[in-house]
Amino acid sequence: MSLKKASILVIDDDTDVLTAVRLLLRTEVKEVVTEKNPEQLPFLLGKDSFDLVLLDMNFNASINTGNEGIYWLQRIKQIKPEVSVIMITAYGDIDLAVRSLKEGAADFVVKPWHNEKLLSTLSNVLKNREQPKSSNSSQKMVAGKGNNAMIGESEVMQDIFHKIDKIAPTDANILILGENGTGKDLIATAIHEQSLRADKPFVKVDVGALTESLFESELFGHKKGAFTDAREDRVGRFESANGGTLFLDEIGNISLQQQAKLLTVLQNRQVTRLGTNQAVPIDIRLICATNIPLSELANENRFRKDLIYRINTVEITVPPLRKRKEDILLLAKHFARIYANKYLKPNIQFHASALEKLQQYPFPGNVRELQYTIERAIIMADSATIEAPDLLFSPIESSVTESQEDEVTKLSTMEKNTIMKVIDKHNGNISKAAKELGLTRTALYRRLSKYDI
Repeated sequence: MSLKKASILVIDDDTDVLTAVRLLLRTEVKEVVTEKNPEQLPFLLGKDSFDLVLLDMNFNASINTGNEGIYWLQRIKQIKPEVSVIMITAYGDIDLAVRSLKEGAADFVVKPWHNEKLLSTLSNVLKNREQPKSSNSSQKMVAGKGNNAMIGESEVMQDIFHKIDKIAPTDANILILGENGTGKDLIATAIHEQSLRADKPFVKVDVGALTESLFESELFGHKKGAFTDAREDRVGRFESANGGTLFLDEIGNISLQQQAKLLTVLQNRQVTRLGTNQAVPIDIRLICATNIPLSELANENRFRKDLIYRINTVEITVPPLRKRKEDILLLAKHFARIYANKYLKPNIQFHASALEKLQQYPFPGNVRELQYTIERAIIMADSATIEAPDLLFSPIESSVTESQEDEVTKLSTMEKNTIMKVIDKHNGNISKAAKELGLTRTALYRRLSKYDI
C-alpha cells in the first residue's frame, strides 16, 4: 500500500507531537487522526478502519506505568490484529521499544525524528504489509563490514542489530556492556560505520590502560614543554576524533579523579591541552564500553553517577556466547572461511563430532576464544576436515571445575575477612587500609562492593 492511500491513527499525550505529525502527514496520507488519550483506542479502532497506528511508548496513565505503550500495543493487536503499529520512543526507552517488536510492533521511531526518516518508516511498514510473511522471515545476520562484521542469528543478536540500525544515525552516546571477548569493539565499529559520521575519524582508546600521568596527555593533548618528556606539541584523542566518533574502551576501570576530568570535557564540549589555557571546541559522538556490570558501575564509591548518565543515553548489553549457543556454529564456519583463505587451506569442512564438541563447550572466553580455537584448528589440521580432536580449547579460559570452585570460594572468604580486619584496624580509613593491603583505593572499593562490605 502506498502512503497516499493510507489512514493513520496517532496516539500521543504530547499535543506538540500530535500537531507536528498532523502537519507533516496531512498532505502525505489519505487520512490522519490524532488522539491524546489512549483510552479512546478501542472506540476509534471500532469506528474507523486504520492501516497503521503511531503509538507513544509512555503515557501519564495509571495502567502499567512505564510500560503503557506495551499494554496498548497488546490491546490493539487484540482488537485489530491486521493493523500495523509503529512505536514512538525516546533514546532512554530503546530496550523497551525493542521488546515491543517481540510483542507485535512493526517498527519504532526515536524522537526527535527527521521528517524524512519518519515518512520512510511509514512507507516501508505499509509496503511490508502486502508482502508474504516468508519474504520477511530472513533474519539479518551481520552488522559491520568484512572480517570485522558481527555475526548472529539468535534472537538476542537480532535485537542488537535492530538497535544498532536505529541508534547509529543519531548522535546519542552509547554504553556497551558485556564480558571480555563478546565483541564490544565490533559493535562500536558497526555503529560508527552506519552513522552520519562514517566518513569522519573513528578513534579508539583503551582508557583502562592509561596511567594517571598519561590520561590527560593522551586524551586532551599537550604543548611542548608542558612536562619533562613533552618534546613537541601533541593533539589528544578528543581532537583527533573531532567530527567523528571517539570510542573509550574499559571505561569502568578509570579512577574517580579521571572520571571528573572526563566529565568536565563532555559537559563543556571542549578540551584544554596540558600546558595551555586555550580551550578547543570538540564535536564528537561518544561510545564507551566496559566488562563491568551496570549494577557495579552504579556504586558511587567507584563510578560517578553523573558521568554514567552522560555516557549512557542508550546502552547495549552483549550476551556471552554461552547464552546464544545457536550462533556458535555460524560463527565457527565464518572464522573457518577467513582462516582457510589466510592459510591457503581451501574447502575446509567440519566433521559432525567437531560441531558437537563446539556446541557442548561453554566458551568462557566468548567469541574471541572461539575465533582463536578455529584458527589453531585450521593451522594444525592435516586434512580438509576438522574433527573433534583438532579442537583444542585454551587452558587460559578453561572452565573452573567443582573442586576449583570450592577453592575459589575459600579464597574469597579469606580475602573478605582480611579486608574487614584491616579496615577495622585503621578505623575505617580506606586510604590506610588500601596501602597496607597493597591495593589502590579504586581496587579496594571494587572489593568492598564485590563482598558487600
